[in-house]
Amino acid sequence: MNDRLRRALADARLTEAGVAGQLGVDPKTVHRWVAGRVPYPRHRARIAALIGCEEVDLWPQLAVVSVQAEPSTVEILASYPHRSAVPRVVWQQLFQSAEHEIGVLVYAGLFLAEDMGIMRAFAARARAGVNVRILLGDPDGACVAERGSDEGVGESMAAKIRNALVHYRALREMDGVEIRLHDTVLYNSIYRADDDLLINPHAYGIAASHAPVLHLRRAEDGDMASTYLESFDRVWAGASPVT
Repeated sequence: MNDRLRRALADARLTEAGVAGQLGVDPKTVHRWVAGRVPYPRHRARIAALIGCEEVDLWPQLAVVSVQAEPSTVEILASYPHRSAVPRVVWQQLFQSAEHEIGVLVYAGLFLAEDMGIMRAFAARARAGVNVRILLGDPDGACVAERGSDEGVGESMAAKIRNALVHYRALREMDGVEIRLHDTVLYNSIYRADDDLLINPHAYGIAASHAPVLHLRRAEDGDMASTYLESFDRVWAGASPVT
């Protein structure tokens, strides 16, 4: 919860709906800002102007940025020592916030497929017109077999993918949702909602759940997040639709 923003809006007699109307965004987006999500730079500036204060008064974490740096260059919003340390609410807020694009690039990602809340979020966003693209490893592919061997789990990796496909069965029938299988060496798992990404770098012999996670935000073309988005699109282009 961003108590500073909540109190400032109350003091300025501004409602979430009122702010949404003046900024041209969904009221749910403003609610997520009050709940703790940091808005894009252009929205932060307009909110601060509406309230009549400085951005750092509402988002003190911005003060850690050097005065020589533009706020738009801030790309790493958070880091976690391993994937299992990412709170479930972070995953939910990430995907629920998507207005245009959701992307998932994994080998199995079974923890998502088994989470009914996440599955409902995917379905709800797809019904709202969000493009949902999910990339899973080909369970019969060479790269999945090699990854299973590297992690010491053998054929369990392929079995997890087949299990995930069962969970995704209902989503596959929805407009706006496409699932493809890839047979590529996966250096990172990528979880995308518009310009926000959770990146799970892979480490040799270490399960993805035990590897770190970075929360990135795309600020401009050619930045760190853009590199991962380009990687996602390259894998997508070479993957095969699930039939």
